[in-house]
Amino acid sequence: MMGSAVALTNDLVATVVTPTRRRPRGVGARRALVPFGYLSPTIVLMLVLMVTPIVMVVIYSMLDNVIIQKSSEFVGLDNFSAVLADDVFWISVRNTMVFTSASVVVHIVLGLAFATMLNSAVLGPRVLAAFRVLLVLPWLFTVAIIAVLWRMLMASNGAINYLLTSSGLVSQNIEWLASPDTALFAVTLINVWAGYPFYMISLLAGLQGIANELYEAATVDGASAVQKFFYITIPQLRPLLISLILLDVIWTAQQFPLIWMTTGGGPINATQVLSTYTYKLAFSNYQFSMASASAAIILVLSMILAFFYARAQRARD
Repeated sequence: MMGSAVALTNDLVATVVTPTRRRPRGVGARRALVPFGYLSPTIVLMLVLMVTPIVMVVIYSMLDNVIIQKSSEFVGLDNFSAVLADDVFWISVRNTMVFTSASVVVHIVLGLAFATMLNSAVLGPRVLAAFRVLLVLPWLFTVAIIAVLWRMLMASNGAINYLLTSSGLVSQNIEWLASPDTALFAVTLINVWAGYPFYMISLLAGLQGIANELYEAATVDGASAVQKFFYITIPQLRPLLISLILLDVIWTAQQFPLIWMTTGGGPINATQVLSTYTYKLAFSNYQFSMASASAAIILVLSMILAFFYARAQRARD
């Protein structure tokens, strides 16, 4: 017993006397750099594929005769002045605003309407399953297929004109994509049809995340279905709605392939948007300096929208 007490005392003394090991200098710094080592391939790839082209476009926007000639002159902001003085640029801005605002509003309204329908308990499970398959179909097609499909439907002798003339709604065929009066409406309709499933699915997930207890309490208080929608559903979905609206604005404002493969920005600039305007400056008119200036303007606008989107995401979290 006495020997055990002595041994225990010696161990305690050794523990107290033994100095604690100090961490070698630089270990903490090396540990902090380890995550960046794992991320280094991605960082290098982003620098090569994203940062480098952006820097080159900004530099080209301040030079003249880039790419097409060996010698280039520094002209400062002259290319920006030329773009801002171009009437086609402002036509593109107007068309982009109309195309984007109409698409975003209808995307959200249609997505919320279909999501509410799919989230209701009125329809049976088989009917809901059939509707989910049908409503998500546009999202499964590529942009090329959507463009070819709708060009055939909206042709002068296409199915849409046949239905309208045979039902007596119109007296003659309508050139949906070839007329300046209807082309912008037509491409907006196509974009709405192609994009609403994403917002429907996102809002359906948001609706399914709302607690049923809120609706049950509102029912006990005598609230109607409309009151539940505006005082429970919309407030609960507000952070998601704000994020989806900002994201849709960013995506739709930069829409290029759908418009290019349906109208090419025509007829007579009726569907000319900022993306097609920049593309034509570069690869149709070979004005790469002005195209770079236009792209830089689009970059600034996109960064502003991205800032508000990130801010909305931070507030949502």
